[in-house]
Amino acid sequence: MRIVEKVWRTPGGEIHYWTCFVENKRPWLVFLPGLTADRHLFDRQMVELGKKFNCLVWDAPGHGRSRPFALDFSLDDLAEYLAQILRKEEILRPVLVGQSMGGYIAQAFLRRHPHGAAGFVSIDSAPLNRRYYTKAELVLLRHTERMYLSIPWEPLIEWGARGTAATPNGQRVMRWMMRSYERKEFCALAAHGYRILAEAVEEAGRSYEIKCPVLLLCGERDGAGSSKRYSKAWSRRTGYTLVWVPGAGHNSNTDMPEFVNAKIQQFIQFLPVERGV
Repeated sequence: MRIVEKVWRTPGGEIHYWTCFVENKRPWLVFLPGLTADRHLFDRQMVELGKKFNCLVWDAPGHGRSRPFALDFSLDDLAEYLAQILRKEEILRPVLVGQSMGGYIAQAFLRRHPHGAAGFVSIDSAPLNRRYYTKAELVLLRHTERMYLSIPWEPLIEWGARGTAATPNGQRVMRWMMRSYERKEFCALAAHGYRILAEAVEEAGRSYEIKCPVLLLCGERDGAGSSKRYSKAWSRRTGYTLVWVPGAGHNSNTDMPEFVNAKIQQFIQFLPVERGV
């Protein structure tokens, strides 16, 4: 297995992504990290699942090696950047695996390209649908930068690590990713991400039907925002299978990678996935 770094150039900056290719007849898994997290969030998935499946992971614009990048994009812009990369790589109907903000990007992609994926795995994410959110939650999403800036950098890193991960390894990964940013850069990126999420949720007509099979994974100890409440309501209203990840926080796939990898493999076992055009 060889992981190859590639670049997609846009007017706002370069988007770096990584692929590992097994063979044409194998399904493609596309990993989308959450807000302020980079490709390393999915290291265990790329290494382990990359032995059996074709895989792609990106550093979303403004994250990791996809910097500098102008923070003027919307959630739909991110979805279209993803679509452009998939077309470039001739990846047809992959399984989208999105953690937190990555799950929102996957849903924005599926709204624009309803038949563009064979399946969707949501990891500690939530529905991109106004009916699930309170007005207060959306207001808070629009006003986070001052809150982040009010916290000194080292305590903010520790708060971020412990708030998203429940295990020592998961916290170590989050600390490492956060330290790749300068403090003001991190706060600006987080604020922009929350703001475009609120805008996307509030957008008229955002309600839509996901036309591919969906699996919801959520950490039993997920304390980030209202993820557990969203996941329960999402499953109840749609009938999507919800699996609680034992001992995991918000970054379930770094806290319990073996469990999450097994559930992803079970999910895609019988999906009609393909590669090529």
